[in-house]
Amino acid sequence: MAREAGCLSLILCDVDYFKLYNDTHGHLAGDDTLRQVAQAIQQALKHPHGLVARYGGEEFAVILPNTDMTAAIAVATEIQTNINALQLRHPHSQVSEHITLSLGLATIIPHERSSSTILVAAADQALYQAKAQGRNCVVHIGCEDIETKFS
Repeated sequence: MAREAGCLSLILCDVDYFKLYNDTHGHLAGDDTLRQVAQAIQQALKHPHGLVARYGGEEFAVILPNTDMTAAIAVATEIQTNINALQLRHPHSQVSEHITLSLGLATIIPHERSSSTILVAAADQALYQAKAQGRNCVVHIGCEDIETKFS
């Protein structure tokens, strides 16, 4: 992306209150739910080079090359729509009766001296803010904010 001077977006997704879900339904049901969540996230990608990967216990990373912030926000919104459509019951969630996601999104235009850690740190900070704002939402950090806060 640095050679092409194109946008690179990263969305970090976290299943809200997943520990409570696992504690209530068991780890096998939790694993099945994570598979369904992963499929719902994958279905939101329209770009053939986009990548969805499990990033931790109940976190997923969505890497979107050649995707500016506006398009990445559209992908994040579609991810939320797909998750809502699953209607996976989560009676112990503090935000909804169903499984929801908090999403942190960051977009940069990398250059030769860019580090991937800057993009990951920015998306992680956005995810933290989404959780602080009550979860089940998307928070984004753009290029200008990344360069000043994370460089």
